[in-house]
Amino acid sequence: MKHLILVATAALVSLPMAVAAQGSGAATAKPAQKAQAKPVAKPAAKAPARKPQVSRSAAKAVEEVTPIDDDPSIALTDADLAVAQKVHTGRIQCELGADVTVTADEKRPGFFTVSTKGARYRMHPVESRTGAIRLEDGRAGAMWLQLGNKSMLMNQKQGIRMADECQAEAQLVFANEMKKNPPKSLLDDSPGK
Repeated sequence: MKHLILVATAALVSLPMAVAAQGSGAATAKPAQKAQAKPVAKPAAKAPARKPQVSRSAAKAVEEVTPIDDDPSIALTDADLAVAQKVHTGRIQCELGADVTVTADEKRPGFFTVSTKGARYRMHPVESRTGAIRLEDGRAGAMWLQLGNKSMLMNQKQGIRMADECQAEAQLVFANEMKKNPPKSLLDDSPGK
């Protein structure tokens, strides 16, 4: 009986070695078969197609006639319409040679198209706690912030200022007046002194 157990144990121990030997022999046979196969000729790769260059004036013409999404669910209040009356429109010069064009929508009062190099937004007034004039395009995440002395265009989704130090004529006059007669600092003499 002990002899039978020893033979069975020896067979069990040698079985994995036999399987491994067969597996390695089969693995070495396959590469040899592959080496004998004739290589297949690959077709010549095509050069990538080049996009046609579009002139800036052509791109601008297409952009101007392409409608911007309008959300009909946005209803402006009387306060929003009053803020819209204060928005500076026209082509506004900004720093670094940039400019922003703000155009009032004749069909829908209180709405504006705000555009700059490569971007166009459909904006409307949004209440501001600071008293600044604020226009937003909620879908695109863009915001036009108009202060007394300057304006800026920001893309909140990308976290960047697209245009800064933008000044309409009235803002330029206001900024010059601030330089001549600076506002009193909150940290200056307090009224109790």
